[in-house]
Amino acid sequence: MRRLLVLQHLKIEGPGLFEQFAKERNLKIKIIRLYKSENLPQTKKGDLILIMGGPMGIKDIESDRYPWLKLERNFIKRELENKIPIIGVCLGAQLLASAAGGDIEVLKYGSPLKALPEIGWSQIFLDKSNKDFKELFEDPFHVLHWHGDRILLPNKAELIASSKRCKEQFFKIGDFAYGLQFHLETTREMIDKWINENKEFIFKGLGSNGQEILREETKKYCDKTFKKRKLFISKLFELLEN
Repeated sequence: MRRLLVLQHLKIEGPGLFEQFAKERNLKIKIIRLYKSENLPQTKKGDLILIMGGPMGIKDIESDRYPWLKLERNFIKRELENKIPIIGVCLGAQLLASAAGGDIEVLKYGSPLKALPEIGWSQIFLDKSNKDFKELFEDPFHVLHWHGDRILLPNKAELIASSKRCKEQFFKIGDFAYGLQFHLETTREMIDKWINENKEFIFKGLGSNGQEILREETKKYCDKTFKKRKLFISKLFELLEN
């Protein structure tokens, strides 16, 4: 892979650890700021597309507020057909699934069920049939969740890992695309910005003391999981280079 093409939907949701890893591998990094109406890239053999998260969603595709969303989904569909490697994170995973024929619905939890975002650090669990990521899950693996929807996977998708709250956390489409509902890429600095700028969403998911809960969880897990998250990214790049 010669280039990492990053599709970014919001300034504070950048590539983070993916960018660090790409620099270590001497990949050329090109960030396309779709929220600034920058043009989608022309891809070539050797490229890897990384699709980041954002507060908008699949249901906003026809919205005048995000005119680039529909173009982006069409772009993803075309690149899937062209077998260009893709990693989708959170919104990126939702767009990837949608481009392949899937959908989303509001994530619900509790009894009776009610709309409740999954926010904070919690464990994900590997499907026992998966061998590629087995070593990373030999010990409990906690990741950061920050979403209010769940993905309804297309028939062609292979589910790889789930959380207790949301089944569709990590999946594969064909041999060239992976979707991650959770966030591997986050640094302490990124999470601090998210906590400060998403008070209403955090309140909805965690209650009035949600910001403090997230700060405490981040102290506990962010540095502790750093090495494993980098290994996870390394494995994704390795699989998509083959």
